Amino acid sequence: MSKEEDNQAIVGRWFTDFWGQTCDLAIVDELAAPDMLLQYSLHEPRRGRDDIKAFMTGFREAFPDLSFWGAADLIAEGDYVVGRWEGGGTHTGPAFSDFLTGGLPAATGRAMRFTGTTVLKLQNGKIVEEIGLDDGVSALTQLGLIRAA
Repeated sequence: MSKEEDNQAIVGRWFTDFWGQTCDLAIVDELAAPDMLLQYSLHEPRRGRDDIKAFMTGFREAFPDLSFWGAADLIAEGDYVVGRWEGGGTHTGPAFSDFLTGGLPAATGRAMRFTGTTVLKLQNGKIVEEIGLDDGVSALTQLGLIRAA
């Protein structure tokens, strides 16, 4: 397999096992570089395996049905893989204050569904960066953290 095919396979596993319906945090130790950067517009940037696991643990406690899935084929070039996705969940868990615009009290019952595009950088078979642009306005509006115009 080519480097691009290897990288696509790694990112495919990451999307399925980390972001998919059933998160397996062991995938972080397997596929993420020790100082991996995870950065999306809705949240503060996260760095390192422990920080990324803590982020996902809290996110999934607040949104137990959280799930993301691919919306198009992955595109790979050199060290980079680009993926488009859709996802969301319903806030039925504890209070959640990880959004940059504010927090949610426990169990609001509000659902969010939104889309995004993510660029992942890999080195030596490990993900070193995941930087994404998401439709945070849609998610935050659905959750009642910002008002629709």
